[in-house]
Amino acid sequence: MRHLMSPLDFTTKELEDLFILAGDIEHNPARYAHACDGRILATCFYEPSTRTRLSFESAMTRLGGRIIGFSDAASSSATKGESVSDTIRVISCYADICAMRHPKEGAPMVAAEKSRIPVINAGDGGHQHPTQTLTDLLTIRSLKGRLDNLTIGLCGDLKFGRTVHSLIGALVRYANIRFIFISPEELRVPDYITDMLRSRNIPYEEVIRLEKVMPQLDLLYMTRVQKERFFNEEDYVRLKDFYILDTAKMSLAREDMLVLHPLPRVNEISVEVDSDPRAAYFRQARYGVYVRMALILTLLGIQVP
Repeated sequence: MRHLMSPLDFTTKELEDLFILAGDIEHNPARYAHACDGRILATCFYEPSTRTRLSFESAMTRLGGRIIGFSDAASSSATKGESVSDTIRVISCYADICAMRHPKEGAPMVAAEKSRIPVINAGDGGHQHPTQTLTDLLTIRSLKGRLDNLTIGLCGDLKFGRTVHSLIGALVRYANIRFIFISPEELRVPDYITDMLRSRNIPYEEVIRLEKVMPQLDLLYMTRVQKERFFNEEDYVRLKDFYILDTAKMSLAREDMLVLHPLPRVNEISVEVDSDPRAAYFRQARYGVYVRMALILTLLGIQVP
């Protein structure tokens, strides 16, 4: 039995196999329509989510399986004081696989240690978001044709953004990757990440102005400033509109640059950008279903002839 806690739980070869499977699912959906008949996915979400939870549920439904679970800690026995360990022991009696989101870092790992079924980390605090990273990698691979030789700008909340942290950790395993971190001082990428990049001799640059670096980028990964990660409302209000991507800024970018965003967006990407062919964030959401379908099949050990 295998779990997914981090994108690094899969080798680059295993990721390539996963992406090949996701590509086959995209182009031959009918072939997989009954692959999970009789199987049950439990979605245990201790904090709100739209895209991640619904994409997992869509993935399992498209595979012919069923879903049980909860979408908020308030509707679970956590309100009665039940531990994550006990919850997963019970869920293991009801389901074949579990996707768990939790505000506390490491909670899905605790669950995995006690579980009798595969557990997928669907986001834990500001730590990891591995299935979003798999989505990001599949999107890049599908639309750019490669996962190496890229200059990637990451913009916005780089301090608390778990999607950013996961993506950086996954991309450093590919050749000739260069990062440009675009953020206000208060939301800079954590030291442990820049220390890791220096130790691996991976080039990176930290800047404040987005306009300055737009012409250099193969990919721009936008993020929202996350209100739920702030202790101080005043700091959030001051920083929430620090970056707004609009058509004027897009005019500075290469014709083949892609804009990604894990969503939801607030104000950081103007709706006028949506019609730009380089805006890939809604296609990115679609790839999230395919990669989660492939992941469910892989962790359950189901092979479709």
